[in-house]
Amino acid sequence: MKLEGLQRAIGHSFARPELLEQAVTHRSFGSPHNERLEFLGDSVLNCVTALALFGRFGELREGDLSRLRANLVRQEALHRLADGLNLGEYLRLGEGELKSGGHRRPSILADALEAIFAAVYIDAGFEAAKAVIDRLYASSLAGLDPARALKDPKTALQEWLQGRRMALPRYSLADTRGEAHQQEFEVECEIAGLGLKTRGVGVSRRAAEQQSAQRALELLPKQ
Repeated sequence: MKLEGLQRAIGHSFARPELLEQAVTHRSFGSPHNERLEFLGDSVLNCVTALALFGRFGELREGDLSRLRANLVRQEALHRLADGLNLGEYLRLGEGELKSGGHRRPSILADALEAIFAAVYIDAGFEAAKAVIDRLYASSLAGLDPARALKDPKTALQEWLQGRRMALPRYSLADTRGEAHQQEFEVECEIAGLGLKTRGVGVSRRAAEQQSAQRALELLPKQ
């Protein structure tokens, strides 16, 4: 399996490329798969983001730091980063997952990205994993506003628009995919006054709305 493009995208060349191959292998494909790596990668990610927030926001209390970290490591945030890496192109999925669009499913992409963090950690140690995570999260951290981030995206977007006496966003269901027990929702957020439309994907309609609102928030300073 050719994973050179993915290695370039994350900024790490593996001494043991089989670790990266395992990280992108879903359990539907076979063993060894990435579930154990995902467990470890979650802890590595939490540690690295905690260090970044601790150093950047010396005035914030423990509870606020925890909420900021939760925003950075939640499924929606990981899914967004995975999309930026075109991670879906490299996933190893079973036939059923391939047919149901598993390479686009937020949970599968988020889990695979966490597994990659663990693979880097095992391959080259904590500092190498930290370098990969810091690089991927650089723009998210640079634009992080605690006052806005400590609110959920829909609330923050609504308050931003109300503060400028603009019409509230309109959310509409754009698509529903997958089996009934494992559905994926795609929602469009439209801000007519700005001519702005964004889309979010989630395992529930509410989660998809929150992601579409988050993407709109990220574009507001450019308007």
